Amino acid sequence: MPLKPVLFPYALPFWGKKKVISFLIALLWASFSFAQNAKVEQLRDSLKQLRAQPAFSEKDTTHIDLINELAVNLRYFDVEEAYELAQKGLKLSREADYGLGEATALLRIGDYYSDMGQSDDAIKNFEAALEIADGLDDEMIPFRIINNLASEHTYKGDFAEALSDYLHGVERVNTLLETKRDKEILVILSIMNENIANLFASQKDYEQSLKYYEKVRRINAEIGEAIIMAETNSNLASVYAEKGDTDGGTEKDFEYAMFHVNSSIKTFEKEKIMDWLAYAYEVKGKIHLKQENFKWALHWYKQSETIHADLEDDRGKIDLYNGLAETYLAQNKDSLAKKYALDAYAISNRINDAEGTQECARTLYRVHKNSGDHLTALEYLELYQKLSSNIYRNENKKSLVLIKTQSEYNDQIKAEKEANEKALAKRDLYVWISISIFLALILVIFLIQRNQKIQKRLNGVLNAKKDLLEKRESELKENNETKTKLFSIIGHDLRGPIGALQGLLNMFSEGEITKKEFMDFLPKLRGDVDHIYFTLNNLLSWGHSQLNGSVTKPSVTALETIVEENINLLTEQAQSKSIRIVNDLPDNTHTWADANQIDIVIRNLMSNALKFTPENGMIKISGEEYSGHWQISVRDTGVGMDQTTVDMLFDKNSNVTTYGTNNEKGTGLGLSLCKEMVEKNKGKIWVESTLRKGSTFHFTLPKIKQSYPKAS
Repeated sequence: MPLKPVLFPYALPFWGKKKVISFLIALLWASFSFAQNAKVEQLRDSLKQLRAQPAFSEKDTTHIDLINELAVNLRYFDVEEAYELAQKGLKLSREADYGLGEATALLRIGDYYSDMGQSDDAIKNFEAALEIADGLDDEMIPFRIINNLASEHTYKGDFAEALSDYLHGVERVNTLLETKRDKEILVILSIMNENIANLFASQKDYEQSLKYYEKVRRINAEIGEAIIMAETNSNLASVYAEKGDTDGGTEKDFEYAMFHVNSSIKTFEKEKIMDWLAYAYEVKGKIHLKQENFKWALHWYKQSETIHADLEDDRGKIDLYNGLAETYLAQNKDSLAKKYALDAYAISNRINDAEGTQECARTLYRVHKNSGDHLTALEYLELYQKLSSNIYRNENKKSLVLIKTQSEYNDQIKAEKEANEKALAKRDLYVWISISIFLALILVIFLIQRNQKIQKRLNGVLNAKKDLLEKRESELKENNETKTKLFSIIGHDLRGPIGALQGLLNMFSEGEITKKEFMDFLPKLRGDVDHIYFTLNNLLSWGHSQLNGSVTKPSVTALETIVEENINLLTEQAQSKSIRIVNDLPDNTHTWADANQIDIVIRNLMSNALKFTPENGMIKISGEEYSGHWQISVRDTGVGMDQTTVDMLFDKNSNVTTYGTNNEKGTGLGLSLCKEMVEKNKGKIWVESTLRKGSTFHFTLPKIKQSYPKAS
């Protein structure tokens, strides 16, 4: 599964969306190209000015550093010039005996061979660079080299070597972090863990991959850099897209993929990170392709192709062209599918990318089969089957090697830990001998103070028992109050409506009223039954929380969904009073709360608003986002309340029966239940009200905590 190596939601209306995005991409690319060209020209000017100085020497370390920096800035725009500059930097560094410059130049040369698909030459240069870097005072360059070396082993298919390199790098980074918790070091740790996650994803071990991505997201949250998080999100989107396309995948995987890729696109567009933006567009195209949304898949692939036209990134183009070919084939545009498949096939052969060649062969087989060229189709089918067979065998071996390598690494760590524990045990033996001598000296003092300590302990036990008795007395009192309130509600607010219903049914059954008269009572009966049902729901929820202790299970909760469901539930009641309900919550109002408990809160607040709002009124549900929480407001144009009523609304011991504008009956239980549910979810609730103008109930809920190409 291709993931972009990590080197050391866009919302528009559907109409005209493609044209607007294409125009914005053109502007982004123009802005990026201008900035990149300006940076390159600035480096060239710096070199020119340095060389014009009277005492200039080519072996000056500043001159060598500028050459190496210019080489890395030209990597995706003029690879040949970048290679020539790196060779010059290497030559001058060796002549000047400048180790950092030599290691950096070798790293740049290794990148060149990697981009050309010459893995052996790339690894040779990376290893030479690492040997030099390990003898330098610079702490960062060894990690960058280790990361690129491990990435190259991945490209070559040596997954065991890659994992070993990454784990070795992680161990070195963690050791350094023990003495220096620097942001740059955390970036390296994030990158290496992300690359390990990508290794497992390439083996289709998505569960293990996502575990590592969770670790990466925690590290990224500590770093606090939007671009780093965006790079991780774009890779994570690709992982979810691949996972969703497996037998065990679900539609949720595609939703997660789209969420993460949209988040990354927003950052890349803002920061003008064009190579990553091209990758993110390609991932978004892949998500639509796997969901068979071919129109949008083609759109996003084309946006990626627009950016790739000015990038020298062959590996990225293979996946892009294969995606375009597969999309065109699904749309029965075989000639275009063939063109892109052949382009990808040529690049794959040039840089020895077996998986890319396999995908091209499958597409070309289908194209030639459709055209009736069965001989050519058979050739591509045989190539596809051969590569699939090899990859399948290799994948099994790689999976076993990955597990074995990680197991060996864990065993090595365990052995080192045991050795350290033995050394510590030996040291502790001498410490305990010294402690024993010291204890013997203080034994007499201990015996003298013993009686005093025993007395204090007994006093403590007595005080603890006293506190426990007082606590139990308080709990018993509260339970008695709860029992009294339950029976009061049952006797006063449920028995009355049920008795009225029973009496009416008896009168009808005994012929005291006619069928027509009975039908006239039906609206009233339905209102009574709705009241009984609503009251029972509140009563059961409140009674459970008071008597048994309800358990709050917070999760990611979409408030707009809960509000819409309750609007649908209360629509008929609102229509009977000609009340308009407006849902003004922003999109993606996601909180960290118990969905069932918040459903009870919203239903009670909306029901109360309906009860106290006269005909032709309005109820509006809105939300305001703050740094750590959402504030939700339910406003009505009802009768309002005076301050005395407001002060007793949320009193848990209050049991005031109230009547709405159409004599709707309520127990007063709902608001105390709302207060309890909101507070259990780490929020608060309050009300603002003016007589004859209406009331607004506010409550807060915490926001979700949000803290993925390879890392360099």
